[in-house]
Amino acid sequence: MSEAALVAVITGEDVLQTGFSGIALGCKYALIALGFSIIFKATGVINFAQGGFVLIGAYFTYNVTLTWGQNFYLSVVLAMAGGALLGVLVEMLVLRRLVNESPVTVIMVTIGILFVIDNVTTAIWGPDNRNLGDPWGIRTRELAGVTVALRDMWTIAFAAAVLAAFFLFFRYSALGLAMRATALDPEAAMAQGIPARRVHRVSWAIAGAVAALAGAALASGPGQLSPATGALALAAFPAIILGGLDSPLGAVVGGLVIGVVQQMTALFAPEHFAWVGNSFELVSPYLVMIVILLIRPYGLFGTREVRRA
Repeated sequence: MSEAALVAVITGEDVLQTGFSGIALGCKYALIALGFSIIFKATGVINFAQGGFVLIGAYFTYNVTLTWGQNFYLSVVLAMAGGALLGVLVEMLVLRRLVNESPVTVIMVTIGILFVIDNVTTAIWGPDNRNLGDPWGIRTRELAGVTVALRDMWTIAFAAAVLAAFFLFFRYSALGLAMRATALDPEAAMAQGIPARRVHRVSWAIAGAVAALAGAALASGPGQLSPATGALALAAFPAIILGGLDSPLGAVVGGLVIGVVQQMTALFAPEHFAWVGNSFELVSPYLVMIVILLIRPYGLFGTREVRRA
């Protein structure tokens, strides 16, 4: 096959397939990044334990599906409920005691929680890879003439439903409005009688729930579930930085951008940029993040910090 023909193949159906899988991967990153953003917006803290929430949410799904013999979709819902409960417990038992402490102290505590969760899951479920028991496997479907993985279609559908529900809740519900008010001006919100403790608790619950869904999506299909799933979640960190730490919309956009960039790099780099070496797609999200931050230091949708002398 000539080079021209090879390029035609890469820029045709392969690009569409890769773009679709990039959107699916971006949806997983968006869910993880949304958890980061919600906690930061409510408390001003970067929650590094989010990767642990993703990991234990995936293992919750595994247990409910294969140990308890439940339907996979019901298992995901129950895992999200378990993730929400875990988030509330972490806030009640640990983070609440650190109110008024410096952000650096709280961040270090969340890193400690991440290591605890990683070690506890390994001790309980072991280091071996496990099949999540999802109903999609490696099956594919034809969509607009392009072969796409069935798990990618369901991942996009799940993520779209959850993200739409979150934004409706955040914009129209009384508690969502309270969260927005607390994020904009915590002191003014407290003066109006908005309970900051409840806002923080709900924020951690939402972060735990979306992390569990992201964990199930990351571990589905041929990827399988292992203790390394939590480390994969941290690959979403460039998405939240790129989109803006305090912007849920930025978390979603950043996740989609990073997912598509990573998959497109995996497609084009081996053939056209072989000099960058293997697995360059793992580096490309950080390069995109650096470029965006050089242009917009507060991210695509982040709030610009104004300082007055």
